[in-house]
Formats: sequence, structure tokens, C-alpha cells
Amino acid sequence: MQITNRINFRNVSGDLFGGITAAVIALPMALAFGVASGAGPTAGLYGAVIVGFFAALFGGTATLISEPTGPMTVIMTAVITNLTAATGDTEKGLAMAFTVVMMAGILQILFGVLRLGKYVTLMPYTVVSGFMSGIGIILVILQLGPFFGEKAPKGGVLGTLAELPNLLSQINASALLLSVLTVAVIVLVPIIVPTQFKKWFPPQLMALLVGTFVSIWFFSGTNIDRIGLIDAGLPTLRMPVFTRSEFQLMFVDALILAVLGCIDALLTSVVADSLTRTEHNSNKELIGQGIGNLMSGLCGGIAGAGATMGTVVNIQAGGRTALSGLTRAFILMVVVLWAAPLTQNIPLAVLAGIALKVGFDIIDWDFLKRAHRVSWKGAAIMYGVIALTVFVDLMVAVGIGIFIANIVTIDRLSTLQSKSVKAITDADDEIQLTEEEKQLLDQGQGRMLLFHLSGPMIFGVAKAISREQKALKYCEALVLDLSDVPHMGVTSSLTIENAIEEALDKGCSVFVVGASGQTKRRLGKLGIWERIPPENLLADRTAALRRSVATLDNYATSN
Repeated sequence: MQITNRINFRNVSGDLFGGITAAVIALPMALAFGVASGAGPTAGLYGAVIVGFFAALFGGTATLISEPTGPMTVIMTAVITNLTAATGDTEKGLAMAFTVVMMAGILQILFGVLRLGKYVTLMPYTVVSGFMSGIGIILVILQLGPFFGEKAPKGGVLGTLAELPNLLSQINASALLLSVLTVAVIVLVPIIVPTQFKKWFPPQLMALLVGTFVSIWFFSGTNIDRIGLIDAGLPTLRMPVFTRSEFQLMFVDALILAVLGCIDALLTSVVADSLTRTEHNSNKELIGQGIGNLMSGLCGGIAGAGATMGTVVNIQAGGRTALSGLTRAFILMVVVLWAAPLTQNIPLAVLAGIALKVGFDIIDWDFLKRAHRVSWKGAAIMYGVIALTVFVDLMVAVGIGIFIANIVTIDRLSTLQSKSVKAITDADDEIQLTEEEKQLLDQGQGRMLLFHLSGPMIFGVAKAISREQKALKYCEALVLDLSDVPHMGVTSSLTIENAIEEALDKGCSVFVVGASGQTKRRLGKLGIWERIPPENLLADRTAALRRSVATLDNYATSN
């Protein structure tokens, strides 16, 4: 397998232009997410550069742009807050948070090596929608303090909501005006700017520039919090920092970051595939994302993942290989090394406006509006996941959401599949029978039972098999038709075993039809074929019914 991503020089101009355009969009987002996370703008820039570079170099999606995203920023904020509170030391808490980023990267690499890529996105849409909407709501709530020109309250979502009356009573009018102006620019630029120029005027960058210039020209003498001087230069390595007592908390945080990063990246890879008509390598992408986050944590950067906005812009601008992602990382590195002082006058209110708009866009408004019309159970699961995500815990929300969604799905599938379990004693048209088979069943006069199963026998069907098994008490010959069963679960296999044993204990003759493949192997491991005469194992249902009738006739003659 090729170690690096797909890189060639057949589309140099398109890749370079795609990388430049993606870098222009990434700059304001990296600053906004760095500040929003609590790690600072420098950590946001380092995350954008390092995650983007290594994910592009070693990933499995040629056009994917990786950087700090809204969902990952929400998790980073919680990680930094929790570890700072646990240690009582801001610097140590931040150092441990960067260690969590490294741990998340290692977990993502492990997921890729174990080839779990295809399973990561196998989640019900109701859970994904609720989870992402919950993250969007969290991001919006956490930006309310800076949006109003105040410090972000401690205590996360609940702390911010509790302090909301105080925030509203102490609004910094100048900062609020800049925040509103920022959101207005992001909303209006795509409407005002002609289509052919949109790639040159990214809304987020325009909002950053307009908000900063307005703050300098009109509010230079007012009390507005700004980014301040960013340390330019190469990052210093940060060695892993953890304590035994906090390791469990850090591991859970790392697991949440890793899983969310995998979901975020692979969902964006699917978007990239649809736009470029290519196919990404999920497992390789997870390894690339893991290397990116591992290196980002080592260099003091926040965690990142595949970013839908940057990826789409890159593709629309002409990017087709990983060279575009490498170009974007190089341009951002130039900003970090030489242009960082130019960012010191950016107001935090402007960055809060950018982050708040991102949070608003993350919310799945389209599905929220029609979920109740599609399925009230699905809507209930989605709203439950949103509530758990916002007010309880992200991992709990996903775990409970997936559990309930799977239980509902299994119940529905079991109900549908149970209808394919039929116990038939005469020709009552429950299943399609030939004329000869109908005559043979009629000859049985209720003493012969045809037990017909079709479709996968998952564990939820076992109850239906047990229910139909009650008909055994009246029969003298059992024909078990497994011709249409491609898969036999353990629970259903044990239920079939009980039915066969009950029939044999009653002195019934048992005939099995069409057992093959996995079904035959599973029943064989239970020792069923040792209890049934070989001549009673047939491939044809009609032949089995003939033998069954003959057995009944012999039984009647002998008595």
C-alpha cells in the first residue's frame, strides 16, 4: 500500500490555486477556533498548519482539507476546561489537553491499522444529526460572552446560561456592534458578491478584515478585547504530561476527540468523493488524521479533522490531489512565521461572530424542521441526543442514542422478519406451494407440520420461532424448510435446536430441507446433524414432504 496520499503534478495550477483559496478561508477559522477553545490563536494556527500538512501527506482522500473544525473545537474547549479544573493549574491543564490531542491521534492511527474505517460512519442519521446539532448549539452558547464583549463565563454551557442575565446587563455596545457586523458580512457577502468573484472573497475573511478595520477606525479608543501579539516562529515541542489520577479522564476525552474526528473526516471524505467522482481510502485517512493530530499535540496545536467548507472550496477552485492540502499548509506556515504580528488588532468579538455563525450552520436545521414528519421515534431520538449532548455529556449522548436507535431498528426488523416464520399443517396459501406439495400436506391430515423460515434469522426472530413451535404438540412428522435462510444467528440456532429436540422427544420424524452454507455449519456445531438420520437431510421440499407422508403411512400401518 502506498504510504503517502495521491500526489502528482498533472494538475499543478489547479492544486496550487485550490490550496491558496483554502488557506485564505482557513486563516480566520483557525484564529476563531483557537480563541474559542481556550488554547489561544497560536494553537489554532498551529493546528491548522500541522493537522492539515500531515493529513494531506499521509491521508487517503486526495482533496480533503483538514484543520480545526467547529465540532472538534467544542470538544477541545471541554477538555481544556475539565483538565484545568481538575488540576487547578491553567498551564498544566493546557499541557495535559495537548497530551489528550496526542492520545486522540494515536487512537485514530490504531483505528486505521485495525481497519475500522468502514464502521466509523455506520451510525443512524438521527444520532449523527442530533449530535452535530447539539455541538452547534454548544458552540453558539459558548460564544455568547465574547459576542457581547465580555469574558466567556466559566462552567461551560450551564455556566454560560446561568450568567446570561449578567451578560445581557453588561453588554459592551462596541463589541456587540462588531459581532453583529461580522455575522452580517458573512451572511451578505455570498448574496452581494457576483458568482465569478466568490472564490476571491471568502465571507469569513471579508468579515475578519471589515470587523478589524471598523474597530481600528471607529473604536480605537474604546475598551475592546483583541487577540494581542501572537508568538511568531516555529512551535516548541510539548512532551506528554499526565498524572495517574487524571489518566482515565484524559483517555475518555481522547476517545471522544478521536471518534468525533474520525466521523468528521470520513463524512467530509464522502462529500469530496461525490464532488470529484473518486473513492477515498477510509483506513488510510484515519491513519493520516491520527498522524496529524499526534503531531499537532506535540507542537502545541489544537485537534483537527476534515473540514467540509475548506474541502469544497479547494475542489471548486481546482484542487484534485494532496498537493493542494500541502500548499495550503505551507501558506499558513508563512503567516505563522512572518505575518503573525498583523493579527494582533483583531477583536475577539469578530472571532466570536465567526465562530457563532459556524455553530449556527452546524445545526441540522433541514432535518430539525421535518424529523417529526418522517418518524416520531426518529425525532424523539434526535431531540434526546441533542439534549444529552448539550446538557450532559457528548459520549453519553452518542452511546445512548446509538443504543436506542439500534433497539428500535432491531425491533422493527424482528417484527418484519417474524412474519416469514410459518408453521403450516395444511394447504392454506401461507407460502407458495406447488400443487403436489398442497396435496401432500392435505394427505397429512394435520399430523404433519411444515415449518418454513426465510431471510436472516437474527436473534429478534427467536421469539417468533418459539411461538410457532407450539404447533409441534399435535404433529407426528416435522419438515423444517431452511432453503431461504442465508444466515442463522446463535439465538435462533438454539431455538431451532430446541424445536428439533422437542419433536424428537415426542417421537416425531424430523426432516430438514435446504440447509447450506453458514446455516448448515452453525447447526452442525450444535450437533444437530448427529441426531437426525442422514437420509432425512434433503435438498428438495417436495421430496421431504413425500418422505414425511410415507412415514405417517408406515406409522398408521404399524399401529
